[in-house]
Amino acid sequence: MSMMQQIRTASDHVLDALVAGLELEFGCGAGAALAQHFLAAEEADFRWEARVEKRWVGEYESLEDNESDLDRVAAWGRLNGVWFCATMIVDGDGRPYGMMRCREFKSSM
Repeated sequence: MSMMQQIRTASDHVLDALVAGLELEFGCGAGAALAQHFLAAEEADFRWEARVEKRWVGEYESLEDNESDLDRVAAWGRLNGVWFCATMIVDGDGRPYGMMRCREFKSSM
């Protein structure tokens, strides 16, 4: 007899913890709605942390005079139960600076 069980990613656990913390702070039922606002406001950071793989695409050339070197990085991962592929702008220390585009998919295949 075999049993199939969905494998949850670390990003799912982070989202669950975010919702639980918000519900403790703001009351039952408010956590899920507020979590979506947090995700929208900090989308690049959440997607960067939820990445499964990343690949350097090239240098990011900004129209502004930035003293820091920025790179374009393709990131693939899963957030909130949905697979995504995003082009991220990342600084030299590996921190997300922004997101250029993102596509979501129903599955990883």
